[in-house]
Amino acid sequence: MEELFNLTYKDEVEELKDQENFESLGDEKYLNHPDMEARLYWAFCRPNGSREEQIADSEPLVSIMAFNHSKLPALKRFKLLHKDVIEKDNLRVKIRNRTRMLFRSLVDDDFTELNQVLDLVPVFLPVAVDQLKVGRKWNDIVASEIEATKFIEKAKDYIDESFLEALYFKLQSFEEFDEKELKEYLEKILAQKEDIHKLILEYYQEKSMEWIANSDLHILQKKGLEKLVGKLG
Repeated sequence: MEELFNLTYKDEVEELKDQENFESLGDEKYLNHPDMEARLYWAFCRPNGSREEQIADSEPLVSIMAFNHSKLPALKRFKLLHKDVIEKDNLRVKIRNRTRMLFRSLVDDDFTELNQVLDLVPVFLPVAVDQLKVGRKWNDIVASEIEATKFIEKAKDYIDESFLEALYFKLQSFEEFDEKELKEYLEKILAQKEDIHKLILEYYQEKSMEWIANSDLHILQKKGLEKLVGKLG
């Protein structure tokens, strides 16, 4: 940041800030500027976040700055990011904080885009695992069991007790279900059983049996649900 404030183009850009069309003027003047410093500073200053071509810049430092200041979705950013930033530790560290934030958001979602990003940049798998374990524990969006299965397979070398605890938190809770809802959900899982990891099936078996044990259902209703749950094994 200290280097940024000493760049040649700082004062020049500041003079444009009072213009009503500041962003379009900046794009016209600096987006494809021959001097890397001008492109770098504009990637930092652009009011509405960096553009795709800035992340795809031929200069890794510009790509880094644009990646960090972009408002694009994670997958789009990683697709555009300069390959040297992905491959070189000394450059990759410069997007460390933003990457953590992006993977925190990806883990908060249903794991679909998370897996797409990891397919593209598997080097960030440890970051994804870390954010699953220590990131904020929001469960507004339940993970897809099939996408969670893909993530388990990617992260098989990282599976431990804390991993499983965090993963299970992302799965569907049965606590507020009634009998009909539980039955329908179990039937949905059974239809996809071959594509769902056994860790998830075992977890759903355990939670289903807890639900049944704590319910006020008639014994015959319980037996019917238990038979359905048994098919998960």
